[in-house]
Amino acid sequence: MTAQPINIGERNLKLMTMFELVLKLSLGSAFDEITKRFPTVKIFIWCNREHDVYEIIADDPEILSLAMEQMPKFSFIEHSSDSNKAHLIVKKCVCMKHNTVVKQIGDLDILHIFPAIIVRGWEYRRFIAFRHRDVEEFLKRLETGGWIFEILRKVPFDGFIASSLTLTADALFSDLTEKQIEALLTAHRHGYYTLPRKTDIQTIALREKVPRTTFQEHLKKAENKLVSSLVPYVQLFKHAPPERRKSLSIK
Repeated sequence: MTAQPINIGERNLKLMTMFELVLKLSLGSAFDEITKRFPTVKIFIWCNREHDVYEIIADDPEILSLAMEQMPKFSFIEHSSDSNKAHLIVKKCVCMKHNTVVKQIGDLDILHIFPAIIVRGWEYRRFIAFRHRDVEEFLKRLETGGWIFEILRKVPFDGFIASSLTLTADALFSDLTEKQIEALLTAHRHGYYTLPRKTDIQTIALREKVPRTTFQEHLKKAENKLVSSLVPYVQLFKHAPPERRKSLSIK
């Protein structure tokens, strides 16, 4: 039997073909220039249309310090740092006030998937698009706005939008080594993360027949990386108004 279109009034419901778009862009912003001057620095950007989170990461504390000196003078409401990274929250999102990617998207049927990543003078941004003509218009707007860009990927999107808009495994775990992953799973398996804890690191190391200091080092590094990956999302949620928090709840 041939499937018939479903009529709603005079319209037909049709399946919408989505595709993924990944762009490499530059507008010569202060962030672009910082990562160009300091090639080992990476900047991750999140936005909830009210606040922006900038996470600046550098393996060398001295490079981080030099890069931070070049940062624009934000009017931020929170600033935290450690020996290898710094977090900045801008007091107010300015996405729609300047020549930004978000503003260029405007009313187009395109989803911008955060975080944006800036490395070696280039911004890498991922989108989910619903119509080819919107992408054509988006690229035209970028060109008119003076953006330099390159299409890195434009392929049919065969995943789920929900998984792209939430925390993904790649975002949380890609920086973990195999030994760190194994340490986390082992600790969880032995009840280390229950409340109250059912065991301690010394006992786990004895049962697994591994040196305590080695196991502890892998576990602590894994925990630190996971917390660092989660912090920008926690900061955005922290500064969201109460009514926005309620809208994020899943009943």
